[in-house]
Amino acid sequence: MSTTKTMIPLLLLLLLLSPLSTTASTAAYPTIPGTIDTSVSSSQPDNLIPIRNEIYGNGKIFDISHRYINDMPVWDSKDGLGKFLSLPASMKNGSLANNSEMKLPTHTGTHVDSPGHVFDHYFDSGFDVDTLDLEVLNGPALLVDVPRHSNITAEVMKSLHIPKGVRRVLFRTLNTDRRLMFKREFDRSYVGFTKDGAKWLVDNTDIKLVGIDYLSVAAWSDLIPSHLVFLEGREIILVEALKLDDIQPGVYSVHCLPLRLFGAEGSPIRCVLIK
Repeated sequence: MSTTKTMIPLLLLLLLLSPLSTTASTAAYPTIPGTIDTSVSSSQPDNLIPIRNEIYGNGKIFDISHRYINDMPVWDSKDGLGKFLSLPASMKNGSLANNSEMKLPTHTGTHVDSPGHVFDHYFDSGFDVDTLDLEVLNGPALLVDVPRHSNITAEVMKSLHIPKGVRRVLFRTLNTDRRLMFKREFDRSYVGFTKDGAKWLVDNTDIKLVGIDYLSVAAWSDLIPSHLVFLEGREIILVEALKLDDIQPGVYSVHCLPLRLFGAEGSPIRCVLIK
């Protein structure tokens, strides 16, 4: 065998064992600049401290999904979500691997609604979350601040002056200021769309993705009527309970991916904004 042929596998081995491989393996779990380094050698097992971020890529990528925890609010409940995660197979109890099980309503936390949510004939016909258009859920989006004094009515929609051609809008409201998604008890006084506000949006804009910062896009007083207006045409997708804290209004690229839950009218969804 020639010397050249021998050196190629050796170089590959050196690359795999070099610090570059460590950097690649930890890049999926970036730390916040200025915090501790989470890269850990095998001789330091006690230093495994995960860092949970909200912003990535030096301030260019914002996670706008809420973390699922026991105390997060759920629809019309004072008690919050409660225990939703269990570990029936545990390595500590002799299993070969840890395997968790999750049980929660599909409209919990940051989630998406399909037409079958409020139209039973759409539900029966199979218009579930697996039929939602990913092109609508991914692309340029406008983050706007809604006036804090009312629900999103037709007058409020007019005042926002959203240009024609804008297809994805995330509405930040008083819900974010009040940090409602960080309170265990559900709050019926949240801000949402009234029926006339929803109708104005459908009739006068090109918006196909409507995002909002609490568990329902529709105000409590117009809960079903607003949903019916939005979802009847099967063109608008509703993303609810977005985390829009500390992000400047403006144009971003939004990327949302629901689970492919066959037969389900709602699904948890992971959303990010990219500058």
